[in-house]
Amino acid sequence: MDVSLASLRAAAALVYEQMTPTPQFAWPLLAERLGCDVWVKHENHTPTGAFKARGAVSFIDWLRRTQPDVTGIITATRGNHGQAQVRAARAAGLTATIIVPRGNALEKNAAMRAFGAEVIEHDGDFDGAKAEASARAAQYGLYMVPAYHEQLVRGVASYGLELLEAVPDLDTIYVPVGCGSGLCGTIAAKEALGLSTNIVGVVSSAVDGAKQSFEQGRLIATETAHTFADGIAVCTPVQSALDYLTPRAARFVAVADDEIAAAIRALWQDTHNVAEGAGAAALAALMQEREAMRGKKVAVILSGGNLDMSQAATVLAGGTPAPM
Repeated sequence: MDVSLASLRAAAALVYEQMTPTPQFAWPLLAERLGCDVWVKHENHTPTGAFKARGAVSFIDWLRRTQPDVTGIITATRGNHGQAQVRAARAAGLTATIIVPRGNALEKNAAMRAFGAEVIEHDGDFDGAKAEASARAAQYGLYMVPAYHEQLVRGVASYGLELLEAVPDLDTIYVPVGCGSGLCGTIAAKEALGLSTNIVGVVSSAVDGAKQSFEQGRLIATETAHTFADGIAVCTPVQSALDYLTPRAARFVAVADDEIAAAIRALWQDTHNVAEGAGAAALAALMQEREAMRGKKVAVILSGGNLDMSQAATVLAGGTPAPM
């Protein structure tokens, strides 16, 4: 995988043709709450409300250059990956079909349709939706977009470059992990810049296959994905992502849904930003490790802000949404 600084900068230039860099802010109320200097990378401020908008730009550019006969894409998603892919695909003149698990977040489904996708609900979990997307790709001659790919990582790494060039002396960055493009992209940016920052992956304690795989050195999947943080509800880790991140990540942290809900409330109170479950997972991990991080300069990736209104109402009332 080419993640040289030149390669990452070239991918970032493509990304910036369709969006501007997102801000990173040090929030004093978070610092008071946690006893450390807390920077938030606001990927909730992209055109799709999540970091995946970046990787879709670089991926669709690669697809159009290398496979010009492709007329449409298909992919499986819980929402943010799908929004990003349909936005980039439609801008490039391609059709987009999105397969989601039945019961998926209604507002994410609506957003994907608004960007121009055909959204199809499929019974079962994300892995079942992925299998259905693959079958339909073969049946209808569509290009199956994976949730993890080198070109996705290169585009996503642009947020890591922005953050680390703005704040190069960070001790630790917490990154939520679904299929792994965000964690791998952040690691790639750190290594390309020659920095020593610790990059920590964050998973749901209910869907911790990536953490187990990292710690045991082999692919381990979970049977269920019982969390409301749909962006990190991935039962089967991606082997190629594990191959890249396992020797490079500092460690993994698992957070429970109650901790994620508390982190959403903290972000609302201290920054007045809305975070979805996956978007607040990084702060939840920092809150869990607050004593170890005391006095340090730390960043969390607010990877997305696409929280359904019903979930937001539950969280802001002090509760935890039911798993999806």
